[in-house]
Amino acid sequence: MIRNWSKAVRSTVTAARALAPVRSPRRRAAPVTYTLITLCCLLFLISPAAGLNPVYGTGEEVLAAQRAYFRRWGVIPAELFEDSPGSALTPATALFVHGSWVHLLGNMLFLYVFGAMTEERMGRLQFALFYLGCGYLALLGYAGANAHSQESLVGASGAISAVLGAFLFLFPRARVTSLLPFLFFLPLRFPAWVVLPFWVTLQWLAAGRAGDGPGVAYLAHLVGFGLGFAYAWVRFGRTTRVGGVPVAAPEGENQP
Repeated sequence: MIRNWSKAVRSTVTAARALAPVRSPRRRAAPVTYTLITLCCLLFLISPAAGLNPVYGTGEEVLAAQRAYFRRWGVIPAELFEDSPGSALTPATALFVHGSWVHLLGNMLFLYVFGAMTEERMGRLQFALFYLGCGYLALLGYAGANAHSQESLVGASGAISAVLGAFLFLFPRARVTSLLPFLFFLPLRFPAWVVLPFWVTLQWLAAGRAGDGPGVAYLAHLVGFGLGFAYAWVRFGRTTRVGGVPVAAPEGENQP
C-alpha cells in the first residue's frame, strides 16, 4: 500500500516531480518538521526495512522480519475495528514506519519542502497536533473503505498530504518548481494553486484504478489532503492568507 512508494513515484511524481516553493530568507526554524524527519529516518535505519541491521539476518530471514515489523506497527484494516486497544494505536505508529528507501526519501522530501512554511504559519504545537491528527484520520479513512483487507498499511503519506492541503490554502500563490516529462523536464515555476490541484487529480485518477492488492493507498492521500485543506480553511479562513513570496529562489534549492 503506502509502503510501495515506487508506484507512486511513477504515477504521480513523474508528472510533477520537483516541488519546491520559493523560500523567504527570513524564515524561522521549523523544529517540529525537522524532528519528524529525523525520527522517521532513525526509526527506518534501525528497522528491518532498511536492510542494514545484521540482527535481522539476510535473505528469507530479513524478509520475514520485515513482514512481522509491518504487521506489528502498521495498520491492518481487517483488524483495526476489532476490540483491541493495540490495533487502535496503529494509525499513529504507522505514520513513522516506511517500507523502503524510496518510500522514506520521497515522503521526507515532501515534508521538508512543504512542512516548514506550514509549521511557521500554524505554530509548532498546532502543527504537531495537525500532522498527527490528520495522518491518523487519513489512515483510518482508508482502513474504513477497505475494511476486509489484510495488507499492512504504513507510511506518513496521509499526514504529508494533509500538509499539502493546508499549504494550498495558506500559500496559494507560492511558486512551485515542477519538472514535466512532456516538456522535456524543463524546470518551470507555477503557483501552488496550479500544481497541487494537479497532484490531487493524479491521486484521484490513480485511486480509481487501484486494486485490492498491495500498492499505494491513494485514498489515504486524498483523505489527508482534504482534511488538511478543510482544517486550514476553518482555522485560518478569516485571516489573511500568504501569497507568493517576492524573492528569487536561492541558488542550489533542494527539490524533492
